[in-house]
Amino acid sequence: MKRKDNTGIVYICGAGPGDPKLLTVRAQELIKQAEVILYDRLIGKEIIELFPELTEKVYVGRNIGDPTTHQNYTNELMIKYAKMGKTVLRLKGGDPFIFGRGGEEAEILTENKIPFEIIPGITSGIGAAIYSGIPLTHRRYGSSVAFVTGHEDPEKKSPEVKWEKLFDAVDSVVIYMGTEKLEIIIEKIKKGLKSHNKPVAIVQNGTLKNQKIIRGNLDNIVLLAHQAKVTPPAIVIIGDIVNLNDKINWYNNG
Repeated sequence: MKRKDNTGIVYICGAGPGDPKLLTVRAQELIKQAEVILYDRLIGKEIIELFPELTEKVYVGRNIGDPTTHQNYTNELMIKYAKMGKTVLRLKGGDPFIFGRGGEEAEILTENKIPFEIIPGITSGIGAAIYSGIPLTHRRYGSSVAFVTGHEDPEKKSPEVKWEKLFDAVDSVVIYMGTEKLEIIIEKIKKGLKSHNKPVAIVQNGTLKNQKIIRGNLDNIVLLAHQAKVTPPAIVIIGDIVNLNDKINWYNNG
Protein backbone atom coordinates (compact mmCIF):
# COMPACT_ATOMS: atom_id res chain seq x y z
CA MET A 1 0.00 0.00 0.00
CA LYS A 2 1.59 3.30 -1.10
CA ARG A 3 0.27 6.82 -1.47
CA LYS A 4 0.29 8.78 -4.72
CA ASP A 5 3.55 10.47 -3.70
CA ASN A 6 5.08 6.95 -3.47
CA THR A 7 5.55 7.13 0.31
CA GLY A 8 5.50 3.68 1.86
CA ILE A 9 3.56 2.62 4.92
CA VAL A 10 4.61 1.49 8.41
CA TYR A 11 2.76 -1.29 10.22
CA ILE A 12 3.24 -1.10 14.01
CA CYS A 13 2.43 -4.66 14.96
CA GLY A 14 2.40 -6.72 18.15
CA ALA A 15 4.03 -10.14 17.91
CA GLY A 16 2.51 -11.48 21.11
CA PRO A 17 4.26 -12.86 24.20
CA GLY A 18 6.67 -15.26 22.48
CA ASP A 19 4.95 -18.45 21.34
CA PRO A 20 4.81 -18.10 17.52
CA LYS A 21 1.40 -19.80 17.51
CA LEU A 22 0.06 -16.71 19.29
CA LEU A 23 0.86 -14.42 16.36
CA THR A 24 -2.31 -12.92 14.91
CA VAL A 25 -3.32 -13.81 11.36
CA ARG A 26 -2.66 -10.17 10.41
CA ALA A 27 0.86 -10.31 11.88
CA GLN A 28 1.63 -13.43 9.87
CA GLU A 29 0.35 -11.75 6.68
CA LEU A 30 2.56 -8.72 7.25
CA ILE A 31 5.64 -10.82 7.96
CA LYS A 32 5.20 -12.35 4.50
CA GLN A 33 4.41 -9.05 2.75
CA ALA A 34 6.83 -6.55 4.32
CA GLU A 35 9.86 -5.31 2.44
CA VAL A 36 11.61 -4.28 5.66
CA ILE A 37 11.15 -5.71 9.18
CA LEU A 38 12.35 -3.70 12.18
CA TYR A 39 12.22 -6.05 15.15
CA ASP A 40 12.78 -5.89 18.91
CA ARG A 41 14.87 -7.86 21.40
CA LEU A 42 11.75 -9.72 22.55
CA ILE A 43 11.12 -11.22 19.12
CA GLY A 44 12.32 -14.78 19.59
CA LYS A 45 14.20 -17.10 17.28
CA GLU A 46 11.09 -19.08 16.29
CA ILE A 47 9.37 -15.94 15.03
CA ILE A 48 12.51 -14.60 13.34
CA GLU A 49 12.71 -17.88 11.42
CA LEU A 50 9.37 -16.97 9.83
CA PHE A 51 10.87 -13.88 8.20
CA PRO A 52 11.24 -14.42 4.41
CA GLU A 53 14.84 -14.87 3.32
CA LEU A 54 14.86 -11.91 0.93
CA THR A 55 13.18 -9.46 3.32
CA GLU A 56 15.47 -6.79 4.75
CA LYS A 57 15.71 -7.38 8.51
CA VAL A 58 16.97 -4.77 10.97
CA TYR A 59 17.39 -5.42 14.68
CA VAL A 60 16.39 -2.34 16.68
CA GLY A 61 16.18 -3.80 20.17
CA ARG A 62 18.24 -2.78 23.14
CA ASN A 63 19.91 -4.66 25.96
CA ILE A 64 18.72 -4.27 29.55
CA GLY A 65 20.22 -1.14 31.08
CA ASP A 66 21.10 0.52 27.78
CA PRO A 67 20.14 4.18 27.32
CA THR A 68 16.93 4.93 25.42
CA THR A 69 18.68 6.59 22.47
CA HIS A 70 17.91 3.48 20.42
CA GLN A 71 14.33 4.73 20.09
CA ASN A 72 15.53 7.75 18.11
CA TYR A 73 17.37 5.34 15.79
CA THR A 74 14.21 3.26 15.34
CA ASN A 75 12.18 6.36 14.56
CA GLU A 76 14.71 7.47 11.97
CA LEU A 77 14.65 4.07 10.27
CA MET A 78 10.85 3.96 10.06
CA ILE A 79 10.80 7.39 8.40
CA LYS A 80 13.75 6.62 6.13
CA TYR A 81 12.36 3.37 4.72
CA ALA A 82 8.82 4.75 4.36
CA LYS A 83 10.13 7.75 2.42
CA MET A 84 11.93 5.27 0.16
CA GLY A 85 8.49 3.85 -0.66
CA LYS A 86 8.99 0.65 1.36
CA THR A 87 6.39 -1.39 3.19
CA VAL A 88 7.78 -1.45 6.72
CA LEU A 89 6.81 -3.86 9.49
CA ARG A 90 7.69 -2.53 12.93
CA LEU A 91 7.39 -5.79 14.88
CA LYS A 92 7.19 -5.46 18.65
CA GLY A 93 6.97 -8.01 21.44
CA GLY A 94 3.58 -8.25 23.13
CA ASP A 95 1.17 -5.45 22.26
CA PRO A 96 2.50 -2.17 20.83
CA PHE A 97 0.34 -0.01 23.11
CA ILE A 98 1.06 -1.82 26.40
CA PHE A 99 4.49 -0.59 27.55
CA GLY A 100 5.69 -0.99 23.98
CA ARG A 101 6.23 2.63 22.89
CA GLY A 102 3.85 2.09 20.00
CA GLY A 103 2.08 5.32 20.86
CA GLU A 104 5.35 7.27 20.69
CA GLU A 105 6.16 5.76 17.30
CA ALA A 106 2.70 6.53 15.96
CA GLU A 107 3.13 10.14 17.08
CA ILE A 108 6.44 10.43 15.23
CA LEU A 109 4.94 8.96 12.06
CA THR A 110 2.00 11.36 12.27
CA GLU A 111 4.35 14.33 12.68
CA ASN A 112 6.27 13.23 9.59
CA LYS A 113 3.11 12.54 7.55
CA ILE A 114 3.97 8.85 7.18
CA PRO A 115 0.91 6.56 6.76
CA PHE A 116 0.68 3.77 9.31
CA GLU A 117 -1.52 1.02 10.65
CA ILE A 118 -1.51 -0.43 14.17
CA ILE A 119 -2.09 -4.12 14.80
CA PRO A 120 -2.64 -5.32 18.38
CA GLY A 121 -0.93 -8.36 19.87
CA ILE A 122 -1.40 -10.44 23.01
CA THR A 123 0.41 -8.53 25.73
CA SER A 124 3.00 -10.49 27.71
CA GLY A 125 1.25 -9.96 31.05
CA ILE A 126 -1.89 -11.70 29.80
CA GLY A 127 0.01 -14.38 27.90
CA ALA A 128 2.26 -15.26 30.85
CA ALA A 129 -0.69 -15.36 33.24
CA ILE A 130 -2.75 -17.65 31.01
CA TYR A 131 0.16 -20.02 30.34
CA SER A 132 0.64 -20.19 34.13
CA GLY A 133 -2.98 -21.02 34.88
CA ILE A 134 -3.49 -17.67 36.65
CA PRO A 135 -6.79 -16.00 35.62
CA LEU A 136 -6.29 -12.28 36.08
CA THR A 137 -9.95 -11.90 37.04
CA HIS A 138 -12.09 -14.48 38.79
CA ARG A 139 -15.49 -14.04 40.41
CA ARG A 140 -14.30 -15.51 43.73
CA TYR A 141 -10.77 -14.09 43.88
CA GLY A 142 -10.59 -10.76 42.09
CA SER A 143 -12.66 -8.47 39.89
CA SER A 144 -10.01 -5.84 39.12
CA VAL A 145 -6.43 -5.85 37.87
CA ALA A 146 -3.77 -3.20 37.28
CA PHE A 147 -0.98 -3.39 34.70
CA VAL A 148 2.05 -1.38 35.78
CA THR A 149 5.67 -1.01 34.73
CA GLY A 150 8.65 -1.42 37.00
CA HIS A 151 10.78 0.62 34.62
CA GLU A 152 9.42 4.14 34.21
CA ASP A 153 10.91 6.81 31.99
CA PRO A 154 14.09 8.00 33.78
CA GLU A 155 13.41 11.55 32.56
CA LYS A 156 10.25 11.83 34.65
CA LYS A 157 10.59 14.29 37.54
CA SER A 158 8.91 11.82 39.88
CA PRO A 159 7.62 8.24 39.50
CA GLU A 160 3.92 7.91 38.71
CA VAL A 161 3.35 4.41 40.08
CA LYS A 162 2.20 4.71 43.71
CA TRP A 163 3.16 1.17 44.70
CA GLU A 164 1.97 1.42 48.30
CA LYS A 165 -1.53 2.45 47.15
CA LEU A 166 -2.12 -0.10 44.37
CA PHE A 167 -4.01 -2.59 46.50
CA ASP A 168 -6.31 0.15 47.77
CA ALA A 169 -7.79 0.19 44.27
CA VAL A 170 -7.41 -3.28 42.72
CA ASP A 171 -7.38 -6.95 43.66
CA SER A 172 -4.42 -8.01 41.52
CA VAL A 173 -1.33 -6.40 40.02
CA VAL A 174 0.71 -7.39 36.97
CA ILE A 175 4.18 -5.85 36.81
CA TYR A 176 6.15 -5.58 33.57
CA MET A 177 9.94 -5.10 33.65
CA GLY A 178 9.92 -5.44 37.42
CA THR A 179 12.67 -7.93 38.18
CA GLU A 180 15.56 -5.46 38.03
CA LYS A 181 14.05 -3.37 40.87
CA LEU A 182 12.05 -6.18 42.46
CA GLU A 183 13.28 -5.65 46.02
CA ILE A 184 12.49 -1.92 45.94
CA ILE A 185 9.05 -2.50 44.39
CA ILE A 186 8.08 -5.23 46.87
CA GLU A 187 9.16 -3.13 49.86
CA LYS A 188 7.01 -0.22 48.64
CA ILE A 189 3.98 -2.48 48.12
CA LYS A 190 4.41 -3.97 51.60
CA LYS A 191 4.26 -0.49 53.16
CA GLY A 192 0.65 -0.18 52.01
CA LEU A 193 -0.49 -3.54 53.41
CA LYS A 194 -1.05 -4.86 56.94
CA SER A 195 -0.42 -8.48 55.91
CA HIS A 196 2.49 -9.54 53.73
CA ASN A 197 1.13 -13.00 52.94
CA LYS A 198 -0.27 -11.88 49.59
CA PRO A 199 0.71 -14.50 46.95
CA VAL A 200 3.25 -13.60 44.26
CA ALA A 201 4.26 -15.40 41.06
CA ILE A 202 7.12 -14.53 38.76
CA VAL A 203 6.74 -15.98 35.28
CA GLN A 204 9.98 -16.06 33.33
CA ASN A 205 9.92 -16.63 29.55
CA GLY A 206 6.13 -16.77 29.58
CA THR A 207 4.47 -18.92 26.84
CA LEU A 208 7.82 -20.33 25.71
CA LYS A 209 9.09 -23.91 26.09
CA ASN A 210 11.48 -22.82 28.85
CA GLN A 211 8.79 -21.00 30.86
CA LYS A 212 9.54 -21.04 34.58
CA ILE A 213 7.28 -20.04 37.48
CA ILE A 214 8.57 -18.94 40.90
CA ARG A 215 5.89 -18.82 43.61
CA GLY A 216 5.99 -17.13 46.98
CA ASN A 217 4.57 -14.21 48.91
CA LEU A 218 5.54 -10.61 49.51
CA ASP A 219 7.83 -11.60 52.36
CA ASN A 220 9.92 -14.21 50.56
CA ILE A 221 9.62 -13.61 46.80
CA VAL A 222 12.78 -11.49 46.55
CA LEU A 223 14.87 -14.26 48.12
CA LEU A 224 13.18 -16.92 45.99
CA ALA A 225 13.80 -14.89 42.82
CA HIS A 226 17.46 -14.49 43.75
CA GLN A 227 17.81 -18.22 44.44
CA ALA A 228 16.14 -19.04 41.10
CA LYS A 229 18.43 -16.54 39.30
CA VAL A 230 15.47 -14.88 37.61
CA THR A 231 16.34 -12.78 34.57
CA PRO A 232 14.19 -10.84 32.08
CA PRO A 233 11.88 -11.29 30.33
CA ALA A 234 9.68 -11.94 33.34
CA ILE A 235 6.26 -10.88 34.56
CA VAL A 236 5.39 -10.45 38.25
CA ILE A 237 1.81 -11.22 39.30
CA ILE A 238 0.56 -10.34 42.80
CA GLY A 239 -2.82 -11.24 44.28
CA ASP A 240 -4.96 -14.11 45.58
CA ILE A 241 -5.52 -15.25 41.97
CA VAL A 242 -1.94 -16.57 42.01
CA ASN A 243 -3.11 -19.49 44.18
CA LEU A 244 -5.09 -20.82 41.22
CA ASN A 245 -1.78 -21.75 39.61
CA ASP A 246 -1.91 -24.91 41.76
CA LYS A 247 -5.14 -26.04 40.11
CA ILE A 248 -4.91 -24.66 36.56
CA ASN A 249 -1.20 -24.96 35.73
CA TRP A 250 -1.97 -26.59 32.37
CA TYR A 251 1.08 -25.57 30.35
CA ASN A 252 3.93 -26.58 32.65
CA ASN A 253 2.12 -29.82 33.47
CA GLY A 254 1.45 -30.63 29.79
